[in-house]
Amino acid sequence: MWALNIYSGEVLVIFEVMKVYTDTSVIGGCFDEEFKEWSNALFQEFIMGTKQIMLSDLTLQELELARKEVREKVKEIPEQHLLGIGIEDEAIRLAETYIYEGALTNKSYNDALHIALATLNNSDVLASWNFKHIVNLERIRLYNSINLRLGYRMIEIRTPREILTFKGDENE
Repeated sequence: MWALNIYSGEVLVIFEVMKVYTDTSVIGGCFDEEFKEWSNALFQEFIMGTKQIMLSDLTLQELELARKEVREKVKEIPEQHLLGIGIEDEAIRLAETYIYEGALTNKSYNDALHIALATLNNSDVLASWNFKHIVNLERIRLYNSINLRLGYRMIEIRTPREILTFKGDENE
């Protein structure tokens, strides 16, 4: 994206902040030995405003069942870098379609709803550590084939490690 300053003739480059729909596994990952490096790095990007976190009512409901430190983690993010997402009927219908068409089972309803919410709210990417139901290439292809057939956009799904601006080792 770029813009032209008509007064000086300069070309200004304007970057949109990436909107990252974040599921509960990423927040809990901040306290998990296997995932904390990458989850905390992503949270630093949310705090600094280089990325915007999209938090759904579903994620907030799931956090109510988590340990206090996990529930409190989202409070570190300044409000201006947080985008709240409600649960709409259209998202419920899309989640039910994912299940009806075999992308997921009823036991994974919340996972289907996370994907539907991220899709319908135009997230740039859905971040998750859920490899069984969400960050799974076969399933992502199913979600996207359903989305396209129904006239929705494709959804990008990645781990926090894959979407970080800064990936840790500058020698890589």
